[in-house]
Amino acid sequence: MGIRRIGRHLLPYRWKQRRLFPRKALARIEQTIKAGEDTHTGQVRFVVEGALDGVPLFRNQPARERALDVFSLLRIWDTEQNNGVLIYLLLADRDVEIVADRGIDAKVGAEGWEKICVAMEKDFRAGLFEHGVVEGIEQVSRLLAQHFPARRGTRNELPDEPVML
Repeated sequence: MGIRRIGRHLLPYRWKQRRLFPRKALARIEQTIKAGEDTHTGQVRFVVEGALDGVPLFRNQPARERALDVFSLLRIWDTEQNNGVLIYLLLADRDVEIVADRGIDAKVGAEGWEKICVAMEKDFRAGLFEHGVVEGIEQVSRLLAQHFPARRGTRNELPDEPVML
């Protein structure tokens, strides 16, 4: 574990998290998730974590591994068609990870998710956090609509509001 990483995670990223994602931005992100889910049967969750602390930090847990933990904790894997998708942002590491359940992941693959992550990270480097998240959600929703189009009577299996850890 590098001292630089520890330092980044001990800096005030939780404060920065609230500044980068104020209520208005979170409301727009939630609305984007809802609008996307009108076009498909998948379930999309967005989670932003300012920094790791405690055991994850001292275990030097990579962002991908943390995203897998969050995917499990939020039970995103527990959807009828195995088509849940987590978009996870770890601010202190400046890393975006997309974790998709096996139903949609088999159709899109790691390369497809990585393209979305790269585009989001580019927006984040430009300071366009809300825009990057909204665009990422819209891209994920287009993929879900292509492979799991909306059906009549589909219920919303997971909450749409963003999660701030």
